[in-house]
Amino acid sequence: MSASPEARSRITDNIVYFARTLRKAGIPVGPASVVDAVNAVEVSGIESRDDLYWTLHAVFVRKREHRVLFDEAFRIYWQSRGLIEKMLAILSPVAPPRGEPQKPKAGQTRVSQAFQAARERASQETVPEIEVEAKFTVSGKELLQTKDFAQMTAEEIAEAKWALRTMTMPQDRIRLRRLKTAARGRIDPRRTLRASMRAGGDIIDLKFRKSDEKRPPLIALCDISGSMSQYSRLLLHFLHGLTAERRDVHTFLFGTRLTNVTRQLRMKDPDEALEACSDGVRDWSGGTRIASALHDFNRHWSRRVLSGQPTVLLITDGLERDTDEDLEREMDRLHRSCRRLIWLNPLLRFEGFEAKAKGIRAMLPHVDEFRSVHSLDAVSDLVDALSGARPPAASKPRNWL
Repeated sequence: MSASPEARSRITDNIVYFARTLRKAGIPVGPASVVDAVNAVEVSGIESRDDLYWTLHAVFVRKREHRVLFDEAFRIYWQSRGLIEKMLAILSPVAPPRGEPQKPKAGQTRVSQAFQAARERASQETVPEIEVEAKFTVSGKELLQTKDFAQMTAEEIAEAKWALRTMTMPQDRIRLRRLKTAARGRIDPRRTLRASMRAGGDIIDLKFRKSDEKRPPLIALCDISGSMSQYSRLLLHFLHGLTAERRDVHTFLFGTRLTNVTRQLRMKDPDEALEACSDGVRDWSGGTRIASALHDFNRHWSRRVLSGQPTVLLITDGLERDTDEDLEREMDRLHRSCRRLIWLNPLLRFEGFEAKAKGIRAMLPHVDEFRSVHSLDAVSDLVDALSGARPPAASKPRNWL
């Protein structure tokens, strides 16, 4: 149904402001999407709040991670009294009564800050500048280092992504049995004798050799279930940075099935790489079947990627859906196939953490280290441990088992 020019102007203004809010909250919304949204609202002839919600949802939401932000933005933007009823009155003769308010949902912090940004810019012109003594306060950088990934705002998440991509492991080396020439070390009899024969046997020029070194391969098994998706999405930026630095990094994502995303993470642009990972995974933010995923990895991928004494990073909270003897057997096989198995669990951020879940108790005896991975400081400690700059963390404290 077509609306009058005045009604169309009102609809356009509201949708434009709503699109700006979505853009500030982290959803990529362009001018073309705004035009499509205005046309969709006019053509669909909405008659209820749900019709407006799903019409805008179909235009603006293109990724799974944007659903939560859109839902919270829609709730906050259209909650002003009478606004949505006026919109419905433009497109329908009778506006339905307003429903009960919804409970706060995830993503409220980022969306609320998107609304607050416009108000702060308007108030900065009239409010005088106030100088604050910050000598005994904590800097924003220090707070960001220790802040939980799940509690970060949109701006903090952007800074955390950049920080994760810049983390490297320069001293990550292991000694091999193969020897190479060196200026000092053990005497190389063959090369020494050959050099002496070339010199006529009068001069003995000692040649030396030492053990060769190389970077061990790094294998990451990352849980993308509902309870881990927010942490896994940020850690993929860290793995993308490592993949760009070295070619012997292999990344697998698992929820209810196992997916190899190594090729996607080798793209140069991090946003394109993560978008390719999201498109290639069908079970994002779903359930968890750790035993089934490990069985698939051990059967089809272990011989391909677990050569050269690799280090395996198992990133999961251990909340297994099916806990039986299969999980313990697959963990034991994975542990025996690698040089070092490190379990990264965001649940360790809680001081009173105890291994009460069956999945955690079945997995814990088969790991070399048990670390937290909920903040930048935790990831930095992991990098130092992998590089050999810090001693390994205690893997199985007595009060956990």
